[in-house]
Parts: sequence; structure tokens; C-alpha cells
Amino acid sequence: MLIVEQFNCLGGVATAGGHAQMTIFNAWGDSTRVVGGIPYEIAQRIEREGFGQLRGGAVFFEIEPLKFLYERMARELGVETLYHTFFCEALVENGAVAGVAVQNKSGRRILRAKRVVDCTGDGDVGASAGAPVEIGRPGDGRCQPVTLMFTIGGVNWDCVSRWRKDYKMKEVWARAQRNGDMEPFQDQVMGFWWTPTRPDQVGVNFTHVIGVDATRAEDLTWATIEARRQAFHSLDVFRKYVPGMERAYMVSIPHTLGLRESRRLMGEVVLTEQDMLARREWPDTIGYGSFFIDIHNLDGPGMAESTVRPEPGFRYQIPYRILVPRGVENLLCAGRCVSVTHVALGSIRVMVQCMLSGQAAGAAAALSLREGVSPRNLPVQPLQAALRAGQALLSEEDIARANSRSAFSVA
Repeated sequence: MLIVEQFNCLGGVATAGGHAQMTIFNAWGDSTRVVGGIPYEIAQRIEREGFGQLRGGAVFFEIEPLKFLYERMARELGVETLYHTFFCEALVENGAVAGVAVQNKSGRRILRAKRVVDCTGDGDVGASAGAPVEIGRPGDGRCQPVTLMFTIGGVNWDCVSRWRKDYKMKEVWARAQRNGDMEPFQDQVMGFWWTPTRPDQVGVNFTHVIGVDATRAEDLTWATIEARRQAFHSLDVFRKYVPGMERAYMVSIPHTLGLRESRRLMGEVVLTEQDMLARREWPDTIGYGSFFIDIHNLDGPGMAESTVRPEPGFRYQIPYRILVPRGVENLLCAGRCVSVTHVALGSIRVMVQCMLSGQAAGAAAALSLREGVSPRNLPVQPLQAALRAGQALLSEEDIARANSRSAFSVA
């Protein structure tokens, strides 16, 4: 097995993207753990190795040790990696993906493969292979805004925590804008990530750039420049308006933008927000999602009206068939390019569910080769058995058993 990676580390947005929080492992709004498998193993190892903390159904962590952990896990599994390498084009033979063309410092070359899993986030492989795609909001194709995360140091987190009255701190940013100290690109905190292993540092999800097509290098370039400008502007605002941040300084800005949406590869099933909210059961379940339907405003600051915050206990099954793009064989996908609607993507695009789908796609690729069938025709029973053997939670019975002996708690 070979992982081809454009950056210099594994982990995607958690590492190269500077998003120092993975969420969520529990049902929305309560303490019932609904995700196991490799995602939960990673969370446990982060806490056990002392560079992060599990709390509130999420794990908060230091980024650099996570890069190192992922490389050790890859070695343990015998997985090879190829860094600093970009996907160029899918190699399609007789309607099936037979490999990919890639580009790196060594030049352009073909990597032949019996199975390819598209984890590009943007559906690059599937789109190149001719699979049907959808992009963005129905009607205009507009995608959710992008964010450049950043980490600040010199923070008195106890002071910040005691002082702020609500998580979003909307009144603070409104006051700063009324006073002429803040531009109106954002009106609420989207994420402050703190771990006691680095008590004076805070990861920040606050920049907000709209109108970006993440499949265009030109858009990614100007959005990065604008978001970096917003990050330093935000730091000035934090210093002036947030007690405990008076001496804050910029520690790091990551290699890449946080991209919430671009292409979605249409599969054998298209998972909808109605399926999620109805908690529809699927015979080919590979696990659960539970994050709220999180739609950042596509046309201005803040959140979109299509955002849905469900009742406590919300979770939904994820069917295997959303990982199998239509129209091309030997190809699977995982992460935020799976087969869902624009609104449903707002829930399933978060890291824990991306990892969950990645585990399922990897298992399906291996099993389909062993069974001598295409991923589309893989019987679901051996896939589900393999996932359960890896401690994945696929049903309410699995969830009940896991929580009867789980030490996972919500603070």
C-alpha cells in the first residue's frame, strides 16, 4: 500500500492544516460514544502519549507530535508514503482506474494500482476518471468559505475562560467592528482549541474567505494571502479586546487552507440531510456520524440559515455505497468528497467521519482484491466483519456494547 501525499506529513487538515481538534466521537450533545476503530485508536494514543486531551467528545492535541505519531503508525502497518507529490491524472483502462499519473521533484510518472482510494478532498481522481461530480450549493455551485487556521501563544487561558460569557463571543466582535478596530469578515468564533499540554497556546478558527473555488490554484493563492492578512488582523483585535490575550503572539500559520467544500463524487447512494435527521438505517453501514449540520455562511460572515443543530443523542449511519463513485471501476473515495448532498456535507466532512470512511475504503479495497470482485460488487458482510474486528461501531448494538465498558467521558 502506498499513500501519495502533497505535503510533508500525514494527517491532512489536522496537521498540515493546523486544525488541532478532532471531533466528534460521541453522539451530538451527549456522552454516548458512537465512533471506534482507527479514529478512536488515534485519539487514545494521543492522550496516552501525553500530547493531547480527550474531552467533550473531541480530542485536542499538539500538531507536531501528531505528525510523528502518524508516521509511526504507518510503519507499524507496513504502509509506504510518498511526500511532496501531486496527483495529475487518472489512468483509465476499459472503464476502470488502473493507476495515476503524479508529479514531484523526480518528474512525472505513472503509479499503477489495482485499487485507488481518492482521499484528495476535492475528488481529483474521481473527476479525472470521469465519475459524475457535484460542486457546492445547488443553483449556483457556490461552496462554503475557506479558513486558514493559526496558533497563538502567550495566552492566559484561565483568564480568557473566566471572562468570556459565550463560546462565539459575538458581542465582542460586534463591538470591535463598531469601534472601527475590526473588519466585518467574521462575526463569531468558530473554534478556540486548547490543550493543557501547551497551556499558553490556543488554536484559532476565525478567518473567513468566501467565493473560493478550491479546484483552482489561482483561487487558493489569493484566498491564502487574504486569510493570512485576516489572521494577523485578528491577532490585533484579540490583544485589544480579550482579557488574557494582551500579550498574544503568532506561533504558526499552517501550510494549507482549511477547505470545507468542493467536488463531491456521486456514488451508488447519495446520503442526504433528510436521511441523517431521520436516522435512517442502512444495510451496508460502515459507522456513524453525529456532528451537527455545520454550514458556514457562503455569502458573508458567520453561519448559514441551512445550519441544523439537532437534538441531543443525534447520530446517523453511513452507508458504504457513498464511497463507490458511479461510472468507473476499481475506485473508492473517502473524506469530504464522498457522495452526499451539499447540506449533508456540513456534517460528514469533519475529521472523525473522514477517518472513519478512510478506514472503510481501505478495508474494502483490500477485501475486494481478496474476493476477486470490484469494490462496487463487494459483499457487505465481510467488510462489516473486518471493520468490527478493528473495533468500529456499525450498529446500535455495537454502540451499546462499547459504552458499557468505555472509559470515554464528556467534560
